[in-house]
Amino acid sequence: MAILICRWTAFIVILYCLVSFTLSRNEYKSGHTNNWAVLICASRYWFNYRHVANALSMYRSVKRLGIPDSHIILMLADDMPCNPRNAKPATVINDASQQIDIYGEDVEVDYRGYEVTVENVIRVLTGRHDPSVPRSKRLLSDDRSNIIVYMTGHGGENFLKFQDAEEISNAELADAFEQMWQKRRYNELFFMIDTCQANSMYRTFYSPNILATGSSEIGEDSYSHHVDNSLGVPIIDRWTFYALEFLEKVTMQSSATMAEFFASFDPAKLHSHPGVRVDLYQRDLKKVPVTDFFGSRKNFEIMDDLMANISYKMPDFTNRPVYSVNEKKGKESKIVQGRHLSLEDYMEIPTN
Repeated sequence: MAILICRWTAFIVILYCLVSFTLSRNEYKSGHTNNWAVLICASRYWFNYRHVANALSMYRSVKRLGIPDSHIILMLADDMPCNPRNAKPATVINDASQQIDIYGEDVEVDYRGYEVTVENVIRVLTGRHDPSVPRSKRLLSDDRSNIIVYMTGHGGENFLKFQDAEEISNAELADAFEQMWQKRRYNELFFMIDTCQANSMYRTFYSPNILATGSSEIGEDSYSHHVDNSLGVPIIDRWTFYALEFLEKVTMQSSATMAEFFASFDPAKLHSHPGVRVDLYQRDLKKVPVTDFFGSRKNFEIMDDLMANISYKMPDFTNRPVYSVNEKKGKESKIVQGRHLSLEDYMEIPTN
């Protein structure tokens, strides 16, 4: 009986290894094995409520599609839920019906208020932290990571403002991404930015495997979508609103592609001309699932040809008595012959 148990254990180990091997091969073919998101709101003050809502809306979408908090770096330059002018304390809304609280009860903000600086953004991207910075505030990606970097706030040609105190330039951002590539911190990177003259922010990028998009051309503003009268301020920007409208229809099993995502933007609704930069990116957008960036889906297949070559004959218990341990009395007792036993059953069968 001990030999029987050993043979079954070996079979289970072999089966596990085959499935793991198949999974690894398919992950390699898809190019990535994990997903990360860096979501940055660079604006503070009440009248910039919509920028906080933009970042939280994107946070809600990527989390719904499977990216866990441990793989999301959320940076909010102001604490709108606790602002004394908030008529709905402890909440942030983005819809006209006021039914959806995008702040919720389980949001994890990694950098808050004055922690949201250009320096900290560069440090998060490049991984150059002080040793005292906890792991929860670090982008622990690798060369098999697909990363979304989403930024929102006030900007202009070639820059994005941070808290009306400093700016990050497109050249600084381009160099940070190059450091990431040299240090093998990403497989593919999707850069999104919602600000005025947004498309100027990605024109200096030069690192491989970067897909970039922005809300407005050079010389154009990026507009808010609607105002909430109870709050007295706009609560979401147009480009982010329509991006979310598309993403809300996507599930982890969705076949929607990045080409369809970009095609969903209508300049007439946005009041601006969104842009896409693809020359640094290697794959055909018509074949890139949205979930390669916005989700955390892992594909695998069971290879029938390999499984077919494995055969193992089940031992026949039908014509002989089977024993188990009576736990209450601590004695052996005979049970009904012919019962199909589970692994737990014959682990209990005495071998003497």
